[in-house]
Amino acid sequence: MPAPAVAQASPSTGTTYTIGELAREFDLTTRAIRFYEDCGLITPQRSGRNRVYTARDRTRLKLTLRGKRLGLTLAEVKELVDMYESPRDTQPQLKKFLVVLAAHRAQLEQQMADLQATLEEVRAHEKEARRLLSDGERRRAG
Repeated sequence: MPAPAVAQASPSTGTTYTIGELAREFDLTTRAIRFYEDCGLITPQRSGRNRVYTARDRTRLKLTLRGKRLGLTLAEVKELVDMYESPRDTQPQLKKFLVVLAAHRAQLEQQMADLQATLEEVRAHEKEARRLLSDGERRRAG
């Protein structure tokens, strides 16, 4: 299990993280984190040439990874994460989240049905191949 990030506390900026700390905490490469930055999912502050990630960035990264585990596209993740930073009313966010989840579930169910059909086809070919082998062996023995 990856070691937790070592956060630095600063009275003026709150808890911050380096790119290496976040990479270790979430078991990512620094390149992946920079990619998420390029996609606009996280927006670290700069301290000279160094990136400084806030608790907000850490949360957005965590939500991004959760969305990816659900199979959402980065565009879908960004839209949902951005919505959660809007004002107090969570109804639009929840409705959008349900729409995205329903579409993703439908896609997964279709993939599952396709896999089941493929498995049945493989089983049928295996059965036929075994039958042909058995018939060939009987002819040689007979």
